[in-house]
Order: sequence, then C-alpha cells, then structure tokens
Amino acid sequence: MSGVVWGPVTLVLLLGTGLYLMAGLGLMPIRQLIPAFALLWEGRKSGPQDEGEISPFSALMTSLSATIGTGNIAGVATAIFLGGPGAVFWMWMTALVGMATKYSEAVLAVRYREQDERGAYVGGPMYYIRNGLGANWRWLAFLFAAFGALAAFGIGNTIQANSVADAMSSTFAIPTWLTGVVMAVLVCLVLIGGIKRIAEVASGLVPLMAILYILAGVSVIGLYWDQVPAALGLIVSDAFSGTAAAGGFAGAGVMAAIQFGVARGIFSNEAGLGTAPIAHAAAKTNDPVRQGKIAMLGTFIDTILVCTMTALVIILTGSWTSGETGASLSAFAFQQALTGWGGILVSMGLAVFALTTLIGWSYYGERCAEYLCGVKVIPAYRILWVVAIPVGAMQDLNLLWLMADVLNGLMALPNLIALLLLSPVVFKLTRQHLSKTEVA
Repeated sequence: MSGVVWGPVTLVLLLGTGLYLMAGLGLMPIRQLIPAFALLWEGRKSGPQDEGEISPFSALMTSLSATIGTGNIAGVATAIFLGGPGAVFWMWMTALVGMATKYSEAVLAVRYREQDERGAYVGGPMYYIRNGLGANWRWLAFLFAAFGALAAFGIGNTIQANSVADAMSSTFAIPTWLTGVVMAVLVCLVLIGGIKRIAEVASGLVPLMAILYILAGVSVIGLYWDQVPAALGLIVSDAFSGTAAAGGFAGAGVMAAIQFGVARGIFSNEAGLGTAPIAHAAAKTNDPVRQGKIAMLGTFIDTILVCTMTALVIILTGSWTSGETGASLSAFAFQQALTGWGGILVSMGLAVFALTTLIGWSYYGERCAEYLCGVKVIPAYRILWVVAIPVGAMQDLNLLWLMADVLNGLMALPNLIALLLLSPVVFKLTRQHLSKTEVA
C-alpha cells in the first residue's frame, strides 16, 4: 500500500502542486524569505483588533513543534538508508516547493476559518474545503478529517513514542514501556490546558531545541569541513544516478531516492499534508497573507536547516554504510564524530523533539475529530491519544513507519486537490496584499 500511495501519481501531484503554486505566486515565497523572518519577530505580539487565540509567532512554533521531531532525526536517516544520499536532494526540492504549498495552506486556513460552539477559532483543510469549495465538496472535507484523525496516531503519536523508546533503550538501557509511560504523563499534563498551553510550551521548547541541535550539527561539520564539498556532490549526483551498494548499504536506484526523499521530506516538514494550517488558523491576525509568510518559514527551518544538519553528519562520518537505520543511525553518526556524548545528544534531542511533536499533533488530530463528531469528542480523543503513546513505544518500528507513510499519503491527497481548486483565491489575496505593501 505504501508503494501505491507514494507511487508516481502522488509524487507528481505533490511536487506539481508546489511548483504550480510557486509559479503562480511569482516565486514570492523565495523572494520574501528574508522579510518573512522579520515578520516572524514582529509576530510575537498581536494587535488589539486581531481575531484569534494565539500570537502568529506561537502559531508557527506550534506547527514547528509538530514538524521538528523524529522526521528530522530518524526520518532523514531512514531516507538515506532506503534511498541513498540522493534522497536528501529530493527532500530539499520538496522543501523548496513546499514553501509555496505551506504558504497557500495558511492563507486559506485564516481566510476560511470559523469559531466553534466554544468560541474557539478552528480551521484547516476540512474548513477551507467546505467553506471555500461549497457543499458539493463536503465529502472531500470529510475524507481529510477522517484520514487526519487516524494519521495523527501514526506520524504524530506511535512513531514518535517508538523512536524515543528505541533510542532510550539503546543509549541508557531504559525499558521501552517506562519511556512510553513517562511521555504519556507529560503529554497529558500539557493537553489539559488546550491550545494556549500547547502554544506556551512550544514557544519555549521549539526555538531552544532547534538552535541547540543546529549548533551540534555545525560542530560536527566543522570537524569534517574539508569533506563537505564532496558530501554535497554525492547528494546531488546520487539523486540522478542512484547509489551503488557499499558496506551495510544495499544500494538504491533513482526512483527509490525520489520516493523516500519526498515521502520522508513530507513526513518531516508536512508541506502539502494539511496539518500546519490547523495551527495557523488559531493565530491572532486579520491578514491571511501575513500569516502565510510566517507559516512558510516552518518548511525552511525544518528541512533546509535542521534536516540538512542530520544528513550531513550521517554522510560526512560515513555512517550511512554502517547498516544502521532510523534513530540508531543518527545516534551512531553523532557518536562517531563526538565520541562519548554524541549518542546521548541525539537521544536527548530526539526525546524533546518527539515530546513536542506528540503535543502538536494531538491538537491536529483533535481538530479533525471535532470536525467529524463535534466538541463532545474532545475528552475521549485526548484519553485515547495518551493511551496510544506507551502502546506505540513497544511496537515494531518498520511496520509503524509504513503505516504512517500510507496514512500521510491518503491525508495529503484531499488537501492537494483543494489547494489546486482554491489557488485563484490565494493568488488574488497575495496580489492585493503586495499591492498595498508597495503603495505603503
């Protein structure tokens, strides 16, 4: 099923949608990258007239809390193990066009959001499909919400718990069940406070952990600085020629590099998946384009910065031919370069990354479940979410990754269709915003 879902049709639709949106926006996401970072800093506060629940900055941190996780450590390692170094190139390409995709998602999320019966602001693909495309497309909104509510337990729950439990077991000999129980308790304590508590935790942890991890990666790259050009050359050349078998690496063709690079890229930055706009819909803002610019930074930070650190460490140390995979490969690579504490660094980083992902994705799944069943389902969904954490910690890793891939693909399809159909709205709002900015 994973091979079918992530076959040529999905890959073309995913990359094609991003390319189409990037072209329709006149490369605006790339041209506005630096100004977007300035907006991000300004977005720490909201105006008194802005509607929403959390600041634009907190909305980005909440979405990043769900994206910066095992995909950056275990996901990158798995992509290289299955697709070779060339898979990293396709992760980059997915991220570049994904900036346009995530920008468009956030624009539509703010444009078509609404308030539920509790007065909370809710939005995302299911709402911009229903409110933007009309009643005839409600079935597509239903499919997204259904796949989202289920996919959350894969990409956002069991995968995270399993990767942390595996890392803690191999590094500190901590039983997997104990790791699962501890994470379940911590997540439960945060979920009690809802989106505002989630945003508070994310705004504190995400910037700190991202900066520390990038610094650790830079320190390793510094040790191998003379080999960096060769590593980058290997990534680019293998993206178009495939990778021959070497050491513990079984070899991979070009299609494998594309398939696993794109799939793991989406797993990491979630551009096109439709999850990030659920968080951005809660932002205190009346300007969809402004929030869209802030949202697209999530893809750049997640993949171009954080994932690249992991990939370069794995390739520079030669660990990609060791036969290791997943989080164990990343830990092995850092241990090779930073003897004595490299593995500990990755294990601890993975634990914090996964914890924030568990928190962020609980909100995504909860909103999807609310769309399907109303607010009454929220308490039950939260209980089920917490219970699934220790269960996932003790399951088979390979099966969980494949299940997550399938559910991610099924979730992305309704969202990509909606983005294509609603692209004229995105282009129009963008033109209006830019014309006002130029006049000002």
